[in-house]
Amino acid sequence: MDLPAIEELHFEDAPAVDSPPGPESRRLVRRQAEIESGAVLYPTDVPIAFENGKGATLKDVDGNLYLDFFAGIGVLNVGHANPYVTEAAVEQAERLPHTLDFPTRTRVELIETLDEIAPEGLRGRNRVNFGGPTGSDAVEATIKLAKRVTGNDGLIAFRGSFHGETSGAYSLTADTKYKRHYTPLLPEVEHARYPYPFRQDGSPEELVERALEDVQTLLGDRYGGMANPAGVWVEPIQGEGGTVVPPEGFLSGLRDLCDEYEVPLIVDEIQTGMGRTGEWWASEHYDVTPDIMPMAKALGSGFPLSGTMYDENLDAWGPGGHTGTFRGFNPAMRASIRAIEYTRHHDLLAHARELGAFIVDRLAECEAENPHVGEVRGKGLFVGLELVTDDGEPAPDLLETVRTTCYENGVLVWAGGRGDNVIRLLPPLVMTEAQAETGISILIDAIESATD
Repeated sequence: MDLPAIEELHFEDAPAVDSPPGPESRRLVRRQAEIESGAVLYPTDVPIAFENGKGATLKDVDGNLYLDFFAGIGVLNVGHANPYVTEAAVEQAERLPHTLDFPTRTRVELIETLDEIAPEGLRGRNRVNFGGPTGSDAVEATIKLAKRVTGNDGLIAFRGSFHGETSGAYSLTADTKYKRHYTPLLPEVEHARYPYPFRQDGSPEELVERALEDVQTLLGDRYGGMANPAGVWVEPIQGEGGTVVPPEGFLSGLRDLCDEYEVPLIVDEIQTGMGRTGEWWASEHYDVTPDIMPMAKALGSGFPLSGTMYDENLDAWGPGGHTGTFRGFNPAMRASIRAIEYTRHHDLLAHARELGAFIVDRLAECEAENPHVGEVRGKGLFVGLELVTDDGEPAPDLLETVRTTCYENGVLVWAGGRGDNVIRLLPPLVMTEAQAETGISILIDAIESATD
């Protein structure tokens, strides 16, 4: 199959809506609420039921068409139902869907392909593990591996972090809103400061210095409170914490500290990987090579798949050292190979950088004119817009109004941030500039109408 151009992937008339949510969406949302768990999140804020997706567009059950600016929270980097990906996944599903960890040509090809796009310091010298199908599973694997390699049990993460919601991953996650109901979690977990220039006093250099001092105290100070550190877990750009881009020197400083104290640096690329930020891995923006790197979300291009890549010198597991029933889901592996091929063929890394710069520039115009836009930040197509009140405090109510106005006009955006006040933009990397211009104009109009 030929690789279709990105312009050919979408519902061409999007956005086109008529007073959403429509009657069938309302019926299905109501029925879901009657029979499904109360943990359901997304329809409580965007009460829409979807039927089809193409590229960077979605169709709901009432026929409304939307521009998608969150792509399943960074899952669908090459778009919804990309035919080059789905063709191969369907063929694999019809032939051989599940093989545990027995070798298949698909499995070996994916591992070899991942090596080709690995961070430079891991290229040609890594091992890959497939466990459970979600990002939380991959993070759990990193915890086990770091403990196994070092023989220690102390975990260092950062304020504002999100690493998943299984018990170990939740222990690393900093958000107490939900996890306070499930303590105690893992012991010996400490959270250091993460440099957040918009919300912290001091120059970027000072913020980096303070954050690194926190980590150094935990790693090396006899009275720092952590006797046996096993590793440092960090998002190269915080996602759920509000698309917080750390200043230069932070990630490289962590690399130096981990080398000095001989503990692994675990860089969580679950949201930021597979080209999302304009490089295959966000750590590449900072010329930093992780020792251990969990991968998920866009890795399977819409099919459940997670993995962990790590330096071959850390391969301390023997047979059965880390397993998972669906570690041999071949359709997802085939989809991953095709998604990487599609990304390379269309140079979507460069496209993500260019389109992301376009989006940030357009939103910066709004920031310059509207005091309720506190900051626009991001790398590639990993963009955040922080909304604030008149006195600069987080404005979650404003965000809710803006998000509702956006979907009512055919644009889907999502939220994040420590104050639930950051609009997160994670569109598929196949979004066109014309689509971005239309969607961002609708977003800007929504902000302006909500703040007049």
